[in-house]
Order: sequence, then C-alpha cells, then structure tokens
Amino acid sequence: MLKEAVAVAPDLYEADETAWLEAMADLIRQGRWHDIDYPHLQEFLSDMARRDRHEVESRLVVLIMHLLKWLHQPDQRTRGWRATIIEQRHELARLAHGGVLRNHAEAVLADMYAEAVERAAGETGLPASTFPSACPYTFEQLLSSDVPGNDE
Repeated sequence: MLKEAVAVAPDLYEADETAWLEAMADLIRQGRWHDIDYPHLQEFLSDMARRDRHEVESRLVVLIMHLLKWLHQPDQRTRGWRATIIEQRHELARLAHGGVLRNHAEAVLADMYAEAVERAAGETGLPASTFPSACPYTFEQLLSSDVPGNDE
C-alpha cells in the first residue's frame, strides 16, 4: 500500500493532504529518504510556518484590541470581552511559549499594536489618538494573568 502511495505522492498531496502526510511520515520512519516528496514537503512546511506566524499575529491583534476596549470603555465591559482576553492570552502562551514564534511575536508587536488600535477605534468609535501611540505592554506582560480583564 505504501509503495503505491509513494508512486502517486505528488498527486496524493493535492488530493488528500493528511494521507500524503502519513505517507511521508511512514517513509521517514522507514528511512526511505529517496522516496520522499521533497518539493511538496518544503511547500507544506513553509505554509505551516506562515500559518503559525499569522495565527500569532492575529491573536496578538485580538488580545490587544480587547484590552484597549476594556481599558477605554469601562462602562461597556462584558464577560465576553474578559473571556476573549483570557482565551487569546492562553492561546498565545501555547503558540509562542518559546523559540521562533515567541521571537516573531516580540518582533511584530509594534505593528500588531497599530492594527489593534485601528480596529479598536473602528469598533468603539473613539479616535485612534485616544489610545497610546506605542504599545504599553511587553509580550511577557500580555501573557501575564495580571493583564487587565483577567481579574476585574
């Protein structure tokens, strides 16, 4: 069965990515390096890294946007905002607990803050100038349970 899957690995990649991944994992376990579909493996790994970086960026924006709303509209605070803050903090901690994704999060924090300000201004109707011009949090502070919204 595996021999058959290897013969159509490029087609399998397009038809059933999970089956293709399983076939590649089997080839690696067997040490059959010459049968691996390297072009698609490179593409898959690059896409995976891009998706992970994008997820970190997206979660940073949502977390910061909700913190800004929480801090600048205290009379409109909801449990949903608090739940979003907590969820995004936990997911960011899981994704970027160390290594490349943590470094990426720290590197893009200022840009993601600017996007979060734009979104928060759009959702709240407050002018963007209402919010600090630079991110008032370090990445470590964003992951902290002391972040506003977690205990108020």
